[in-house]
Amino acid sequence: MFRLERHIRAHLDDALARHGVTTTEYMALSELRTREGVSSAELARIAFVTPQAMNLIILDLERRRLIRRDPHPDGGRVRCARLTAEGRSVLRKCDRSLDDIESVMLTGVDDTTRETLAAGLTVCARALRFGTH
Repeated sequence: MFRLERHIRAHLDDALARHGVTTTEYMALSELRTREGVSSAELARIAFVTPQAMNLIILDLERRRLIRRDPHPDGGRVRCARLTAEGRSVLRKCDRSLDDIESVMLTGVDDTTRETLAAGLTVCARALRFGTH
């Protein structure tokens, strides 16, 4: 499975780079699509990077106008990130490229096997997300 992950990651990195986005940036943008107003600390946990690294990523995404940050409703220094129209556009392009990778990867895999694979990977993801260490 490690070899598969390396191949997928290489294709993923290449596809996203064509849109000017890193894998970590894509993870952050994708999360902002589902949960607007997420703090950079929360994004760091999701993307498996340090808060300091995510702060640099957020600053760059903001500079490139892919996101904007607004003050947190509760006040304080926390700022909440939101996708901009440009960010949504870049994310859609990235999604199409990743759909293409998935399509190539699953060429020759029948529908029943696809469903079994998807169900098995979902179980694995849940176990890692909610399991204890």
